[in-house]
Amino acid sequence: MADIVRVAVDAMGGDNAPFVTVKGAVDATKESDSLKVFLVGQKDKVESELSKYKYDPGKIEVVDATEVIDMAEPPVMAIRKKKDSSIVKAMYMVNHGEADAYVSAGSTGATLVGGQVIVGRLKGVDRAPLAPLIPTEKGNSLLIDCGANVDARANHLVQFAKMGTVYMENIMGIKNPTVAIVNIGAEEEKGNALVKETFPLLKNCPDINFIGSIEARDIPAGYADIIVCEAFTGNVILKMYEGVAKSMMHVIKKSLMGSLKTKIGALLIKNDLKKSLSDYSLEKYGGAPMLGLKGLVVKTHGSSSDIEIKNSILQCVTFTEQRISEKISAKISE
Repeated sequence: MADIVRVAVDAMGGDNAPFVTVKGAVDATKESDSLKVFLVGQKDKVESELSKYKYDPGKIEVVDATEVIDMAEPPVMAIRKKKDSSIVKAMYMVNHGEADAYVSAGSTGATLVGGQVIVGRLKGVDRAPLAPLIPTEKGNSLLIDCGANVDARANHLVQFAKMGTVYMENIMGIKNPTVAIVNIGAEEEKGNALVKETFPLLKNCPDINFIGSIEARDIPAGYADIIVCEAFTGNVILKMYEGVAKSMMHVIKKSLMGSLKTKIGALLIKNDLKKSLSDYSLEKYGGAPMLGLKGLVVKTHGSSSDIEIKNSILQCVTFTEQRISEKISAKISE
C-alpha cells in the first residue's frame, strides 16, 4: 500500500471559502486512496459545511484555527500577529512534519511569506518561485516565476530553470524539457539588463535544455516547455492569459448567440467546442506550486472553484510521491 500523503488545506482561504475548500477536499479524498486532508480553519464553520457531504472520516480531519488572514492585510505583519490563523497553523503543520503539503486560495502575500519563513527553503535554494502550468497548443508549459520574486537576479533565474526542469521531467513526464527566457525579441543581444546577464548563464548551463529567448506571443503556441522570467513579467503574462481567455469566451458566446443560424450551429458544435475549451481551462491544472521549499506549498486563485481546490490537493499527492523536493535539492547542488 502506498504511503499516505497528508495535505493541510487553508479551509478559510479564498472568495468562496469554506464551501469550495471543503467540497474540493471531499472530492479529492474520493479520487485518491493515498490521501489524508486536514481542513484548517474555524471549526464550527468548517464542520457545518462538512456535514453536507458523505466522506470517509479517516481521510478528513478538521483542525481548529480561530483567526483568518484577509487578502488586504500586510502579509509579514499578519504572519507574525495571527499565529492561530488558518494559513499560519497549516504551514506550521508542514514545518513540524504533521503534513506533507499545504494548499490555499487565501492571501498570496501571506502564503509567500509563510512559505519562506515557516516552511523554509531547501539548502542551496536562493529564492522559491511560484510555478503554474499554463495551457498551450501543444499541451502545457511551466511559467516560472509568476509572483514570488519581483526583483530576482540572474542566478535566481538559473535556479528557476533547474527547478522547472525537475518538475516537468517528473510531474509531466517530459524528457529533457526545453527552457526559454522571456524576452522582447529572439536575438541574444536583446532584452533588459537582467535578461542580458541571465542569457549566457542559461546558455552555458549543462543540465538544462536551453533554447534561447521566447517572445510573449509564442508562449501560447508551446514553443518551450519551461518559461523563465522574474515574477513581475510572469504575473503580467499569467493575468493576460486569464483575461484573454475570459474575453474570448465572451466573444465566442456572443457570436454563437447572434442569430438563429449561429444558434443552430452552436448546438451542433456544442460538445466538441466544450471539449476543446476545457483544454485551456487553468483550473484543471490545480494551483501554482512554490518550488524549492522543504515542504510543498501550493497557491490557488482567490476565486478558485471546488474543482481547482480538488486538483490542487491531488497535485500534492503526485508531487510528494515523486519526491520532487529531494530531486530539486540534488539538482541545485550539482
